[in-house]
This record gives sequence, C-alpha cells and structure tokens, in this order.
Amino acid sequence: MFILKPYIFNKFKNIVFGFSTRFLKNTNSPYGFNLSYSIGDDREIVEKNRKEFFEQTGLSDDSISFQRQIHSDIIQVVDCSGDCGQSDALITNKKGLGLAVIIADCTPIFIYDNKNQIIAAVHAGWRGTEQNILGKTLDKLSNDFNAKPENLNVYIGPSISQNNYEVGDEVAAKFDNKYLHRNGRKYLLDVSGINYDTLLEFGVPKVQIQKSVLCTFEYSELFHSYRRDGSLSGRSIGVIAMKDQGK
Repeated sequence: MFILKPYIFNKFKNIVFGFSTRFLKNTNSPYGFNLSYSIGDDREIVEKNRKEFFEQTGLSDDSISFQRQIHSDIIQVVDCSGDCGQSDALITNKKGLGLAVIIADCTPIFIYDNKNQIIAAVHAGWRGTEQNILGKTLDKLSNDFNAKPENLNVYIGPSISQNNYEVGDEVAAKFDNKYLHRNGRKYLLDVSGINYDTLLEFGVPKVQIQKSVLCTFEYSELFHSYRRDGSLSGRSIGVIAMKDQGK
C-alpha cells in the first residue's frame, strides 16, 4: 500500500495526514485495499486494512472520528472517536483525534488553521457541493472558532476529474457554466474546481491551497473509483489529525 502525503502540511510538524490507495499485492479481496465496511467486503479484511493504514499514518483505528456520509450540508464539531453519525464535514480542536473522509470519486477537502489549532475534513460530491458544504464549513470555522482565511492551509485530495465526470441536464442546471463542458448530450462537471474557487472566494491565499491533479477514475492502479468500477469499487480514506504533544 502507498500512502499519499501532501506537501502543504509538511511545514507543520504537529499535523498527521494520510490518504490511502487501492493497490495491495496478494490480496484476496476483489475490492483491493479497501477501507469501507459498507460495500460488501469481508469485515476482517477491512479491519486488517484499517489497522495497517492508520498505523503507517501514525494513528490508531480507535482515535478516528468517522461520519456516515450522506451527500448533505451537515457539519459536526466532534471531540470523540468512532461513529459520529450522519454528516459530510467534521471539525475538531482536540489533539490526537483524526477526522476521516471516505472516498471513491467525490472531492475530499482537509483544512488546518495553524493559529487556532483547528482541523476540518469535508466530503464534497456534486450534491454536497451544490449545497455549499465547503462554504458552510468555512463560515462555521470563522463564526464559531474565529478562523481567518490567512491562517487556513488546505489540501483538496484526489477525486474524479472533469474529463471523466459526466452528468445530465438536471445536474448541470445547478451549476455555473464555467464549471461545465458540453460532451454530446451530456456535460462534464468540475466539482473539484468549484470547491477550489470557494476557498479563494473565502480569502484563502492560493499558496496555502494544494489541489491534487490526480484523477481517481484515470489512475486505476492507485485509486478506487465508483464511476469506473461500480459495485466492485472499494473506498479510500483520507485522515487528518493534530498530534497530542503530551504523548
């Protein structure tokens, strides 16, 4: 297994981050290195995969907050690990607690406020993006935690690229034409680009945003993709945490 670690967090020694990939030699699972319990994979295999991933990341499975992602605009502030219920964005200021996003094409966004010591993890598919899940998370960080744009450092992780994300008229009508490209009777939608612009509009400096150019659909050796593999698609996890310096 190969773990992605973005450069945007490298200068912060207290930040732990990892994004899992799908490739694993000698696996018996048709889903590859899958980290989701909800797709039909053997639970024991997923438990083993999660243990391996979190240990290599520097965390443990019992120190992670998981959300049941429902393509909503629901944001939760959390201070404990485990199943935190339904939402698509998590925020915490608790050290040693990881925030997870489970991915198989949607856009994952990870935020660190280096002044106020706050992290957030956002899951943004087209539905969540249309409901402005990222913008509402930024507003909550500002209103409830006094976060300022100039202190935010953001990683937009791998997701399906515009070239491979085809949508129909009904979905296309919900978005500005600048994020759409006509493709026969369908449109190609740039979900990652919308969220990138949301960060810029909030005032986050460009130099403090890393936007991955890796497409989950195209890079089949690296990433799970529901659009590509359908019911046989596994899931990756992206996780961010602040180290507990007392441990």
